[in-house]
Amino acid sequence: MSTALIIVDIQNDYFPNGNMELVNTDKAASNAAKVLEWFRQNQKDNIFHIQHIASDPSLGFFLPDTEGANINEAVLPLENESVITKHFPNSFLNTELESKLKEKGITNVIVVGMMTHMCIDATVRAAVDLGYDTTLIEDACATRSLAYDGKEVPAEQVHYAFVGALDGMYATIDSTENFLATRN
Repeated sequence: MSTALIIVDIQNDYFPNGNMELVNTDKAASNAAKVLEWFRQNQKDNIFHIQHIASDPSLGFFLPDTEGANINEAVLPLENESVITKHFPNSFLNTELESKLKEKGITNVIVVGMMTHMCIDATVRAAVDLGYDTTLIEDACATRSLAYDGKEVPAEQVHYAFVGALDGMYATIDSTENFLATRN
């Protein structure tokens, strides 16, 4: 199987002092960087960076032409790596991601990035719906705490609830350490 890495929205607004700060971004980005390095050494033509640019300024983050919308230095794309701009949580919706994967004969995708409960969830589900064998490197993802109707859900619980929901039916869930150990 031909495998590609999809790095979703590891952008500055998610890091400390950004406009939508998440929990554990440094750890997630560091793990994503390790997976990215493996791909650069082994599958260098199959790396896809996804960059969310807000089409609606009321979103308040990932605004066009801002430092916050830039891809974080931990996973900064090289000149030969694809950068795909998106405007929705699903990395496939109204983007060229699917056509680029098909051009390369990709059948298997590895997903890392941010936010677990939003863009990662939407992208993983879409990948599976489009027929890709999908692996999520869960410790290379980050999210934030959520609240609804006066009930607070800590980021760690949000992360594991969404990872747990994807496990099995939608994706193989893996860790950075295990992913690297089984490929070296």
